[in-house]
Amino acid sequence: MQKHIYFIADMHLGLPLYDPAERERKVVRWLDFVKDSAAAVYILGDAFDFWWEYKYVVPRGHVRFLGKLAELTDGGVAVHFFAGNHDLWVRSYLHEECGVTMHSASTEEVTLGGKSFLLAHGDRLDSGAPAALTLLQRIFANRFLQRLFTMLHPRWAFAFGYAWSRKNRLSKGIAVPFRGEEEVQYKFAAQAAQRKKIDYFVFGHRHTPLVAALPNTGAQLVLLSDWITGSTYADFDGETLTLKTFD
Repeated sequence: MQKHIYFIADMHLGLPLYDPAERERKVVRWLDFVKDSAAAVYILGDAFDFWWEYKYVVPRGHVRFLGKLAELTDGGVAVHFFAGNHDLWVRSYLHEECGVTMHSASTEEVTLGGKSFLLAHGDRLDSGAPAALTLLQRIFANRFLQRLFTMLHPRWAFAFGYAWSRKNRLSKGIAVPFRGEEEVQYKFAAQAAQRKKIDYFVFGHRHTPLVAALPNTGAQLVLLSDWITGSTYADFDGETLTLKTFD
């Protein structure tokens, strides 16, 4: 039987909107649903709404999800994790405890089943991003400031992290309407496809599901929706990538 490769993003586990416990259970049910047919699962960012690693402290919550990741990798399913803008502080825990392969680059090109994929969370594709956003990204990625934040007691650190994350999400809305050719992810993919043969560009971040053919290239742009109000994922069967919904 041909094994499938699955892509998922933006589960935002821990976000205190709607029913966060049921959201985690639904993600776990999906992992159960795909595990027997999966060669690999790619998590393209923002699996967690906020994640911070301490040397001796495991963040409260997500135990079902973390246990299921370990079950998949123990069973021979390759699980790949791309850091998003909400969980960019993931370090070694998922790899050492759950067997997950970690990816920190803004984009990564892989060949799967003879097809070329360019994968990313999608938040670091805009070279023309506003200066304020670029500064914020630099602050979040600064190792010295991260060490200072680690000195906070987890009670205060996570209270701050979740409050910031929730405010950030509500200020933007859960999903943002797709802006067509003006969308950052679309422009990036269209330009990259002109330079190099890529079959599929698969991104998260926008919280809006989409499959779009990129003109004059034969490439496709696939945007994964979030799991806050929906539950889309992409399924590659070795020949075709299909966007699907899990009920």
